[in-house]
Amino acid sequence: MPAYSLLVNGRRRTVDAAANTPLLWVLRDNLGLTGTKFGCGIAQCGACTVHLGGDAVRSCVLPVSAVGTRPVTTIEGLSATSTHRVQKAWIAEDVPQCGYCQSGQVMAAAALLRRSTTPTDAEIDAAMTNICRCGTYQRIRAAIHRAAKEA
Repeated sequence: MPAYSLLVNGRRRTVDAAANTPLLWVLRDNLGLTGTKFGCGIAQCGACTVHLGGDAVRSCVLPVSAVGTRPVTTIEGLSATSTHRVQKAWIAEDVPQCGYCQSGQVMAAAALLRRSTTPTDAEIDAAMTNICRCGTYQRIRAAIHRAAKEA
């Protein structure tokens, strides 16, 4: 098995994994970073969203061999104390219901706000393709607008 040197949450980590192992399982099983969730395994639901080089990606279908030198940020690396503006807005707007999809939702929202400082509702709808089975989409949108004002 090859060894991969990954920069995860600002820390260099070396993992032994098959080239086709999804990044999700490397994060969860090899590195113990369980905030990133498995939802569907086919990049549809977004529970596994992390940042790769600053872009939101679905880690359940991204082979570890495709990461290269780009830094990986998980929900644990966004802010260890939940003080990232998106996390604060999520709390203020009481977004989570069951909470399962929320780490992926937060990561997708943070990537959106990095690209667009004051996104419109249409931009939010286009960027936030993660599925929330509890249907908290209105609160998600409100939280993104609140976080945009915090910039």
